[in-house]
Amino acid sequence: MEQSDRRAATGPPPLIGVHHAIAARAHRLACALEAGGFRAMCLPPLAGGGRVWRDGCFDLLAVDPFAESHDPAGLVGLARAIAARRPLLILSDRDSRADRMLALAAGADDAVGWVDDPAEVVARIAGLVRRSRMAAGQLGGGELRIDLIDRRVERAGREIRLPLREFDLLANLARAPDRPVSRVALLRAVWRIDFDPGTNRVEVHMSRLRAKVDRGFAWPMLCTVKGQGYALRSRPEDPPF
Repeated sequence: MEQSDRRAATGPPPLIGVHHAIAARAHRLACALEAGGFRAMCLPPLAGGGRVWRDGCFDLLAVDPFAESHDPAGLVGLARAIAARRPLLILSDRDSRADRMLALAAGADDAVGWVDDPAEVVARIAGLVRRSRMAAGQLGGGELRIDLIDRRVERAGREIRLPLREFDLLANLARAPDRPVSRVALLRAVWRIDFDPGTNRVEVHMSRLRAKVDRGFAWPMLCTVKGQGYALRSRPEDPPF
């Protein structure tokens, strides 16, 4: 499957709104975000361009309020109101504790003096988006989406119907992606059993879960890790456990 087709099947990547008074710096960050798997839109100044800010369906706003405003705290407050429940990351061209404290006090979710280091900004944005989705009751990444509230699972845009035990198994594996979860830990989390009863209930339910989550797809997400338990792979290129 071509990359464009794969992205269409999994839904669009998160959209990040970026604003910096210096267009070249905004463009550099936008390019770094797109290289990291995000979509990015460079925003005009809020004065006169507020409609673009408000109408954009952004997953996160990344804004530098210090380069153009005599009232950076006020600009952070306006950006906070526009972001609403979505994450707001404040940037500063200086590695300044005072700038970070001002931004956090004015309502930012995080603040960073990026000093020409877009890689750190991209990593912080990824963490904020991930935590935002978890707070909204969502797990998973890449092809997999798990809605904990509606108990809904999708892989590559295809809905997967799971009974209670299999859903709970998948959700517990998704809380620790790319790391083995032991059989004992799954018994405790899913069946509320604090000892190993010596049955094959975990194996049976994992087999059923694999048939639904992996069968018919290009690569297996669910893996048995010998001597350690089971793991959910988040990417096909990950090496075998």
